Amino acid sequence: MLGWALTFLVVALIAALFGFGGIAGASAGIAQILFFIFVVLFVIAMIVRAVKGRPPV
Repeated sequence: MLGWALTFLVVALIAALFGFGGIAGASAGIAQILFFIFVVLFVIAMIVRAVKGRPPV
């Protein structure tokens, strides 16, 4: 999921470079949403791992 977020971020940067503001804004928004979903899932995974008795990474 982090890979997809980075992909959309690169698309947003390239679109902004060429002046496509709408596409850049949409891609940046998607990248931001995917990044926050990734962070939430990562935190949940670390909590579940700690509750099961294994130390976090």
